[in-house]
Amino acid sequence: MLKYALLVAAQIGVGAAAIFARYALTGAGPLAVSAARLSIAAAILLIAAAVKPPRSAPIPRKSNVLLWFAGVALAIHFASWIASLQYTGVAISTLLVSTTPLWVAIYDNATRERLLGMRSLCAFAAGAAGLILVVGFNSTRAPVPHHEHLGDVLALIGALAIGAYFIAVRRVGSEIGTRAVVTRTYTVAAVVLIAAAAGARQAPPPIADAAAWSGILAMALISQLVGHTALNAALRWFSAGAVAFTTVLEPVTAGVLAFAIFGERLNPAAVVGAVVLLAAIALFLHDEARSQPL
Repeated sequence: MLKYALLVAAQIGVGAAAIFARYALTGAGPLAVSAARLSIAAAILLIAAAVKPPRSAPIPRKSNVLLWFAGVALAIHFASWIASLQYTGVAISTLLVSTTPLWVAIYDNATRERLLGMRSLCAFAAGAAGLILVVGFNSTRAPVPHHEHLGDVLALIGALAIGAYFIAVRRVGSEIGTRAVVTRTYTVAAVVLIAAAAGARQAPPPIADAAAWSGILAMALISQLVGHTALNAALRWFSAGAVAFTTVLEPVTAGVLAFAIFGERLNPAAVVGAVVLLAAIALFLHDEARSQPL
C-alpha cells in the first residue's frame, strides 16, 4: 500500500508546482523565480554530492555535452512554463506542458528510433484535435488578462524543452546514474537562469515577501526534490512506463487545486478538448509501457 501512496503523493507534489509558482510570481519575474527554484534544488544536490559523492565512472565527453544541452533545455522549460502562468490558467498551462510524450513520440518516429503504429497515429490525431479545442476555447483568467494564447505558446515551448531534456538524458542516465544526471543538469540550468535573470534585470523577491518565497521554496523542496525524488523511488516497485503513465494525473491535480484556490473554471469545450488530449497522452504512455522489456 505504501508504494501506491508514494506514487500518488509524488504526482500531487509535482501537480501542485503551478500553484506554488503563482504565489512565487507575485514577488518576482519568471526568470528570477525559475533561477531561485533551480538554485535551491541544485545547492542541496551539490551539498549532498560533497558529503557523499555518487559512485559513478568518469563522464565521457559526448555524455558531458548532452548533459550541458539538457541543462540548457531544462532552463528553457522552467522559464517558459512559469512565464506562461502569468498569461493563462493553471490547468491549461499544466495540461499543455504535459504534452511532452506526444512531441517525444514524433521525434522518435522521425529518427526511426520508435515507429508509430496505427493506434498511436490515431491517438496523435485525437490529441491534435484536443489541443485545438483547449487552445481555441481557452478563456481562463490569469494575472495578465487577454494574453491567453501567449500563455499557451509559452507552455508548449516548455513541453518541447522538457522533451529535449528527456531525449538528451535518457541514455546518459544508464551510464552515470540519475543522481549524477540531476545534479549536473540542475546546476547548469540554475547558472543559465541566473545569467538570464540578471540580463533581464529580474531580481529575486524581497526577503520579507513571505508569499513569494513560500512559493519558491515549495517548488524547490516539494515539487522538485520530494516529488521528482519520489517518482524515482517508485521505480523500485513500478516500471518506468507505469510511472510515466501516472503523469496524466498532474493536469488533473493542478486543475482541481486551481479551482479550489483561485476559482479558475474552464470553458466546456476546453474541458472536452482536455479530456481528449489527456486520453491521447495516456494511450501514448500505455504503448510506451507495453514496448518496454519486463
